[in-house]
Amino acid sequence: MTPTLDTVFAALADPTRRAILSMLLEDDMAVTDVADPFEMSLAAISKHLTILTRAGLISQEKRGRVKWCKLEPDAMKGASVWMQGFGQFEPVNLDAFERFLEHHLDTAEEE
Repeated sequence: MTPTLDTVFAALADPTRRAILSMLLEDDMAVTDVADPFEMSLAAISKHLTILTRAGLISQEKRGRVKWCKLEPDAMKGASVWMQGFGQFEPVNLDAFERFLEHHLDTAEEE
């Protein structure tokens, strides 16, 4: 079964799951190593990993007695293609926007 775009975006909506994906960019990791930096139970991390697996964003395999997680970057292609459809909009330069706001806030305070 191919995960739907909704499933992928739902999986990406959680900051813990996004952090896990970022960690897996470096290399495959054992589940216990994935859980290590988070202040939550191994069971809670396992639930996050299950959601990422169902979305096709990672795969899990048992090697000996250790369960490993691997990033599956192709699963994000559909989401990426969908988002690129909005590329007609100008990208926002956040630094310039921040300077604009600071300038106008300073001007408003002077008045």
